Order: sequence, then structure tokens, then C-alpha cells
Amino acid sequence: MNADYQDLVDEISALLEAPATLEDRDFRLIAFGAHDSEDAGAMDPVRTRSILTRRSTAEVKAWFERFGIATATGPVRIPADPAAGVLRGRLCLPVRHRGTVFGYVWLLAGDAPSPTPPYVELARADLDAAMAVCARIGAQLADEARARADLGPHLFTLLTSESEDRREAALTALSGPLGAGGPYALLCAAPWTAALPGLRTVPAALALTLVPAPGASGPRLAVLVRLAAGADLGPARTAASALLAAPPKGAAAEADQSVVAVGIGTAARSPAALPAAWREASAAARAALARPHLGPVAEWSAIGPYRLLAALPDSGPGHPVDPAVSPLLTPAHAELARTAEVFLDCAGQAGRTATALNIHRQTLYYRLSRVEQLTGLDLHEGEDRLLLHMSLKAARL
Repeated sequence: MNADYQDLVDEISALLEAPATLEDRDFRLIAFGAHDSEDAGAMDPVRTRSILTRRSTAEVKAWFERFGIATATGPVRIPADPAAGVLRGRLCLPVRHRGTVFGYVWLLAGDAPSPTPPYVELARADLDAAMAVCARIGAQLADEARARADLGPHLFTLLTSESEDRREAALTALSGPLGAGGPYALLCAAPWTAALPGLRTVPAALALTLVPAPGASGPRLAVLVRLAAGADLGPARTAASALLAAPPKGAAAEADQSVVAVGIGTAARSPAALPAAWREASAAARAALARPHLGPVAEWSAIGPYRLLAALPDSGPGHPVDPAVSPLLTPAHAELARTAEVFLDCAGQAGRTATALNIHRQTLYYRLSRVEQLTGLDLHEGEDRLLLHMSLKAARL
């Protein structure tokens, strides 16, 4: 929790003599005041969920926005509505800067649930003083929003530059706005043929940038997401879902977006760990593209052998292929390659393989003998099987 915001929220709580919470414009919790009441009814489900999960649902957001809080320039009194889970009335103080809303300060009514708007007794001077504090919060949130909007180029440099000096400079530029606490997650959406999305369209995103991909597969979209203290990847999964749902724009509208996959790396505890997290996210995206059953959202921790295979250099023209397996990877022998891969996926069990391929066992044995003839490998030897299996999986990437 940001100490500066906490102090400002506590200042508003003292001015209005009620516990306050501060949320950004997307209803993500930033800071909250102490609730020292022993009354079990001092909170309602909406506020409890906001504090425990650090955000409100889309339905709650839409319900409150019906009262015009996004365009209000002064306090908005909102009555209780038990049917919506709002058991206590609220006072909403919009947090604005230069005409733009950046968040909201919320105060609960201090009396029993009632349709009567709360805080009718507050003095105008106290409300004006509280709104002045909101203006200070708004200025700080605006500064942070501008800093985040400028993080994309620094993230690009950190992930792509071959110059150690440039990477160090980018890390320094990122560490200021991000802080060193983390944790963070990096997402890789590939291939990304749509326009660069707006930062606010991807939940929890701190920075976005397009990263070139080897070969002609199209660029990848890198998305930096902040995680909660426990490093749970839930916010990253939510962001991944938003990326997959993003409509193509411009010329990309004619493209098939169904091939897009999103990879998620393990949590990075500090900005310095982001390059490693990017390699993991890229590997997970490559694995999901190669093996659709892993995606469309794939986490690095769940892609099995592709964690090792994706560390190999990207395939491309002139990329070396093991000479023994090379004949099997030609288009003319695609069916034999698939048969061998399924056979090895099934741990060499002929019955399972024949069922998976919907062929007779004798047909399977014939195809496997052809594989051995083409490659010179002995499928009864463990190391030969390992070489063939690795080569076929690597070829998918």
C-alpha cells in the first residue's frame, strides 16, 4: 500500500470522521482507512470484498457509475440498496486532475442501513477541505499515469537491447515508477497483428510494447502486469483474457485472430527479473501455438518439456536439424512424423497409439518401420527415442 496515499486517505477520514477508501477509476483498491468499529454491520459486502480482493466487480462498478460519479466534480451522495449488496449509503468524492477523473474516495454512512443519503450533516467547509485533499491525490495519480504511459519504450529496451549499458539505463528508468517491491508478471501475446492496445484496456497493465519476433511470424505484444503480494497470477490471467478478446483493428481486421496465444511467465520479484520472465512468457506462447491444447493461455510452469525445448534458438531458414530426423520433417512424410510423435507421446504403447490415430495396429507397425528406415534410428533404444521425440517437438516450435 502506498504510504503517501495512505496518509492522504487518513487525512480525509479525520476531516470527515469516517473511515475512507481510495480506489482508482477502474475500482482497484489503492488505500483504505482503519475500521475500528466493533459493530458487525459497520461494513457491507461491497466494501468487504473491495478490501479483501483489492478490487470491485464490473457489476459493482457499473452500478455506482449510474450515479454520475465519473463526470461529477463534487461529492456524490449515494443511497443504500440492499438488493445490490450496498447495505450502507455512501459519499463518493471524485479524485480529479485537470478535468480527468483518476479515482474515487468512498466513505460509508455511519448510521444503520437506510435509503436516506448519508452525510447530510457534514459542514461545507469539511467537504471542501476533503475535496482539496482529493485534488492532491488526483495530481499524484496523474503523475503516475503519465509515468506508466512512458514505460513502454523502456520495457522494449530492457527486453531487446544487446547493449548492457542501454539495458541498465532502461532498468533504472523502470525501477523509479515501478518500485523494487513487485511482484510482476510479463505476458507475451503472439503473433500480435492488431494495433497496440491502450493501457487502460488491459486490466492491471503497467506497460505495453511490441517486440519483434524471429522469422515472419509477426511481432509479439509484451504486457507488464503488477501482481498482488502473494504473487498469484490471477491478474495476469485476467489480462490475458482481455488480450484474447481484443478485436483486431485496421488492416488486421481481415486477419485470422484465432491463432493468437498468450504466454505467462513466472512472477518476477523485481524489475531486474523481467528479462527472464519475458523469456518464459515467450516460451509459453510458442508452446501454445505449437500445441493448441496448452492454450490459448499458457503458463510457463505448465508447458512441460517445452520449457527446455523453447530455450533452443528459434527455428528459421538455415536452422540446423538433426541429420537423422531431417528426412522425416519433409512435407512428403508428414503423416509418418505425426505417427512417430503420437507413438512417443503414448510412451511407446502400440494399443494407445493405434486408438489415438484410429488406425489398425499392423498399419502402425508398418509406419514405425518406415520411420526407422528413413531416420536410421532404432525405436527400441531409449536414446534414439529421446532424440526423435525432442526433434519432433522442437520442429513444432
